[in-house]
Amino acid sequence: MLNDLSILITGGTGSFGKAFVRTLLARYPGIRRLVIYSRDELKQYEMAQVFSEREHPGIRYFIGDIRDEARLRRALEGIDVVIHAAALKQVPAAEYNPFECIKTNVLGAQNLIEACLDSKVQRVVALSTDKAAAPINLYGATKLCSDKLFVAANNIQGSRGIRFSVVRYGNVMGSRGSVIPFFLERRKTGVLPITDPRMTRFNISLQEGVDMVLWSIEHALGGEVLVPKIPSYRITDVATAIAPECRQEVVGIRPGEKIHEEMITASDSFNTVDMGRYYAILPSAAAYTIEEFCQRRGARLVEPGFCYDSGSNADFLTVAQLKSLIDAHVVNPNVD
Repeated sequence: MLNDLSILITGGTGSFGKAFVRTLLARYPGIRRLVIYSRDELKQYEMAQVFSEREHPGIRYFIGDIRDEARLRRALEGIDVVIHAAALKQVPAAEYNPFECIKTNVLGAQNLIEACLDSKVQRVVALSTDKAAAPINLYGATKLCSDKLFVAANNIQGSRGIRFSVVRYGNVMGSRGSVIPFFLERRKTGVLPITDPRMTRFNISLQEGVDMVLWSIEHALGGEVLVPKIPSYRITDVATAIAPECRQEVVGIRPGEKIHEEMITASDSFNTVDMGRYYAILPSAAAYTIEEFCQRRGARLVEPGFCYDSGSNADFLTVAQLKSLIDAHVVNPNVD
């Protein structure tokens, strides 16, 4: 699918970017060029020690910020596929620095869309978050705005063959800034801080996120917000799985946090279809109707009023399952 193509990943030195690059190099050795676009030279240097240009002649490391449209246009020369993973993602930081979050997550998304439209890019997949559904914090609001920009970009593609789509999923197990590495570090103190004992979150592994993006590159028609069917966990169960001997201390939720996260709201249900492995929230204005999409993808409309949130999810991970997943994906990620 991707052999002989050129691919650019914004925010390519993050947790997702490194997992995505590892998968691409293993599955598609014939990739023509793989551009890692990010603004942190140290992270690029460290990543280049693992994926060197000498061992992988097609890989390139571009220093650049998605706020810089001119640099984006230069980086996109000859690129066929773009994966947009760059974002400011920390909820408390976004609440305290809203202008910076908007510049990166909203204006940066616009820069990328316009640069892609003016290049010969054929596929764009933007990474989103469950916090973009009915957002209550600035980070979620900026990602919802970004999602809307990417979906609407399909309306102005003109005669170009470019397609824009979005993938939206929950907490990535073990990613930087997530609760699992935090708990692993804090367990030596004997106390794990719990924001709220009722709190739940969706859970997805890095590899599942990578596979979903690869599926979207090949199958998305353009304009979909794709949502995976994934399990939830209780924050107290995560704490128990990591350190059953530790005392759990309730400290209260942080600014902008929800008790339960949503990925599909009841208002979305009228444009949402069930594809089996994924849900897809379809755009209200598209080159295809919902009926045509369902026929082409073997999908069906969900019931009116359907919603998908981590608290009412039918699939919850047990403490034993969490412990096994944490051992496999965080503690010993390279052990099969």
